[in-house]
Amino acid sequence: MSAITIGVMSDLRTIAAPAQGEQNIVRATPSSLDSTTVAIFCGEPRYSAVPPFCPSDPVAEYPFGDALDRSQPNPAYHAVRGALRLLELDAAKFDAAGWNPLGGIVRPGDTVVLKPNFVRDFRESSPDHADCVITHGAVIRAVLDYAFIALEGRGRLIIADAPQNDADFDAIRKIAGLDEIREFYRRGAGFDVEVYDLRPEAARKIDGVIVGHTTLPGDPAGYVRVNLGEHSAFCEINHLCHLLYGAEYDTAELHRHQHDDVHEYLISKTVLDADVVISLPKLKTHKKVGLTVNLKNLVGINGNKNWLPHHRQGTPAQGGDEFSENGMKRRIERTTVARFKRLFPLLGPLRPLLAGPIKAFGKRIFGDTNRDTIRSGNWHGNDTTWRMVLDLNRILLYADADGALHDRPVRRFFSVVDGIVAGEGNGPLDPTPKPAGVVLAGANPVAVDLACARLMGFDWRKMPVLHRTFDPHRWPLATFESTEVELRCNDSAYEGPIHELDGVQMGFTPHFGWRGQVELDANSADRKSDDPCAA
Repeated sequence: MSAITIGVMSDLRTIAAPAQGEQNIVRATPSSLDSTTVAIFCGEPRYSAVPPFCPSDPVAEYPFGDALDRSQPNPAYHAVRGALRLLELDAAKFDAAGWNPLGGIVRPGDTVVLKPNFVRDFRESSPDHADCVITHGAVIRAVLDYAFIALEGRGRLIIADAPQNDADFDAIRKIAGLDEIREFYRRGAGFDVEVYDLRPEAARKIDGVIVGHTTLPGDPAGYVRVNLGEHSAFCEINHLCHLLYGAEYDTAELHRHQHDDVHEYLISKTVLDADVVISLPKLKTHKKVGLTVNLKNLVGINGNKNWLPHHRQGTPAQGGDEFSENGMKRRIERTTVARFKRLFPLLGPLRPLLAGPIKAFGKRIFGDTNRDTIRSGNWHGNDTTWRMVLDLNRILLYADADGALHDRPVRRFFSVVDGIVAGEGNGPLDPTPKPAGVVLAGANPVAVDLACARLMGFDWRKMPVLHRTFDPHRWPLATFESTEVELRCNDSAYEGPIHELDGVQMGFTPHFGWRGQVELDANSADRKSDDPCAA
């Protein structure tokens, strides 16, 4: 056996990789590729406030007896339960003690990874998170309970994510109530719910400028390099890969992993060891791909953020997608910023002192990207991020525990979307709260994301992260046509074939870089339709 060395931390870890020509055993699992049904449960646009987020009313299948919280309502628990019921999972036993809606997905003894959206613990424009940035702990807790029922006491439950490089994971744990949830499971079931920050290091920033790094424990199982090679979405733009820019100033590191026939990612071994991955995204707009739900959520399975291409440097005329226009001001900005990124790391201990003033000066001269200025690929012309996103989704479905890719899915997938309080506008890091009151669920990430786009009032055909999923590929993400997606809802306004919904939408405001480009019709940018869910 050969070995892959994971050289991204001081305490190097190695994992065995299959020798050339060696065949791996692929688990026999049902495929979600042809699953076209999506549930939409419309409920109250609010959460219970007190972890561990027990249900407020008894439900027949609840595995913890009378351990309820009658002091406050828990509409999120009710909404998750309602979405699972709408999918008719284990329908014959609904409202009975034996109801096991995830039993067809999660089996006793499985390793189950719950992948929330823990992107960051704060917003750019305010110190609070307003419940619209990360997946709420009440949704996590409800899904955790149903996965626990399906395990029948045997297996592993893991909550894991690799947030943005400047996120404070301890703060995220507190916001989501993860420690209280873990303690509840220890006391109530003698079961250890594992929680991992999958990042090997975090960046220290001042006003968005990186001034240093902190080494983190990372994934306790290590990481696996997975190379999609000629099947990567980047292959068709290999001639432009020298322009790729990642999460940090060191573009040389990114270019070592994205060039020619090398298009590789550093994937969490904990995720690749999973039998089941349950995606728990927050419903939000996104500055680089239009919306972030299941597909974009998988950025958090990659350990080193600087292996992930986010845009191509330069203007469109130069082969880049960093800026939306080719004016002199943007060309000057590109040259100035490129020099800054090369020189700033050399300033050592002076960086914390200079970061704030330099950033403030740059905003005055070139504009503020958090308000109205397009840079860093934050617009509808971003031709880079969607490629990275689809690569990661193919890896999740088709790469086994050693990183070998197979011709059929090797793990099971399920999705529950937290849209109770969603995020619109300057997402994903600085959204405005959107009290949508919805939870969506389904077994195929593309189908669920199409439903999310439709509810938000966006045209999926205008977002490459969605319409390019239907391109022919050796490792498909969906084996159906978009018109085959069927919505099941407790509100008749959202019931039926997705392409037959007429006029009903929640009127999300897009990110300013997508405004006027992604809406379903010419009026939806200025019109907020009545939302029966919120009502």
